[in-house]
Amino acid sequence: MALRSRSTSTASAASTPPTPQIGAFPSTHKDRFPATGRLRRPGRWAALVAVAGLAVGGTAAPGNATEANGPHATTAVLDWNAAAGRAAVAACLAPTNNPLTESRMYAMAQLAVHDAINAVRPHAEAYATRFRAPAWASLDAAVAAASHDVMVSVFHDFPEPFGQACGDQGAASVEDFYATSLADIPTGAAKQAGLAAGHRAANAVIALRAGDGSTTPLTDPTFPQGTQPGQWRFTPGAPFAFAPGWGSVRPFGLTSAGQFRSAAPHALDSTAYARDLNEIKAFGGDGLSSPTVRTPAQTETAEFWVESSPLAWNRMARNVAQAARLDPWQQARLLGLLNIALADGYISSFAQKYDQLFWRPVTAIRLADTDGNPATTADPGWTPLEQTPPIPDHDSAHAVEGGAGSMVLRQVIGRDHFPIAQCSTTLPAGCDSDAPVVHHFDTFSQAAAENSVSRIWVGFHFRWATVQGQLHGEAIGRYIANHLLQPLH
Repeated sequence: MALRSRSTSTASAASTPPTPQIGAFPSTHKDRFPATGRLRRPGRWAALVAVAGLAVGGTAAPGNATEANGPHATTAVLDWNAAAGRAAVAACLAPTNNPLTESRMYAMAQLAVHDAINAVRPHAEAYATRFRAPAWASLDAAVAAASHDVMVSVFHDFPEPFGQACGDQGAASVEDFYATSLADIPTGAAKQAGLAAGHRAANAVIALRAGDGSTTPLTDPTFPQGTQPGQWRFTPGAPFAFAPGWGSVRPFGLTSAGQFRSAAPHALDSTAYARDLNEIKAFGGDGLSSPTVRTPAQTETAEFWVESSPLAWNRMARNVAQAARLDPWQQARLLGLLNIALADGYISSFAQKYDQLFWRPVTAIRLADTDGNPATTADPGWTPLEQTPPIPDHDSAHAVEGGAGSMVLRQVIGRDHFPIAQCSTTLPAGCDSDAPVVHHFDTFSQAAAENSVSRIWVGFHFRWATVQGQLHGEAIGRYIANHLLQPLH
């Protein structure tokens, strides 16, 4: 497979990625257009609008898990993590539609896997249940049963507006891989013991997450809209608020959704606000009806990171786990911590978004003549590169996810510097193409920074929302990595 490689330096020539600022937290717990590289494709929220009935004006196939080198040498942990990504795509969650339910499913599945294999041989603290399974139990069977049971339980009670048809497609993807996985495990006592451990771990996680608030409606067309400058209102093409109650979902690891919060948005009459508005106005336009100074490389980066954060950061974590030669227990701990942090990152960010209800750049630019700032000017027809998500601006949940994911990787691996090669499913030359575009990073922080600045280039967020979002996520990732699933020795 040929790879079209690109370093991050070319993408950041004209607009510097956000620089984390110390002390920003309170101490609370397509067709390509030559000039712009524009990729023409349907709006990312079009499918959600359609299934909601509202009118408007890399997950590569796995290898076979093997315990050929002994009962504790297996690829099952990483194989089933990749299978979760494929199931999320089949279930209409990924690569862009609903990262909230996606993140919850990944967290539940990875925690069940973690508890199941630690029952076979304890290496780290359990999450939902501590029990002992025979030391000779099959890890492949334990991982398969834990993953299967959790994901099927999520898909069999699927949230609207996606509908049970999408859930059934996700469940079918899981069932197919489960059947293949079990067929590869020799029949016998070890297989049965492993399956029992996986079932028990999954049941404990499912029971623990029952009534966690995740059944909150994902679309609310009656959500009260703001009318004053700076107040959020529905974004063009999406006449609803997306998941306004997600901030009330019970966190997986944080003590509360508000344990960490980022600094508030800039005042509308401030120099900083005008600077951020004028930056995204210049860089975030679609290059068609709205001019842009964004380079083709920056456009590619913007589209690269449109992909679901849980899908992207789990792919990165699998590659890191392989490169770092982590054993199955270390892999399970890494993926468990990562997905706790990602799930809690969304919960925490959405709690702040719907508390502050700050307007999106697309609204702010079109209504700039009302903001009272002499350094801004309105463009009533300004259009971003991609359709703006129907969620308030501050802080950027995508940047929160990047901060959380990168920090967990830094904490678990023990250093920031680690060579990374990452593809994306939201480019025409995606992960499954013959010649995927691959971005290379020298550090986890560098990947998070590119993820953050991409939200400016795609026209979604003010810079301050991305800077603060990344810091918010880093605080979450640091806390999770140092307080949950701690090694026993």
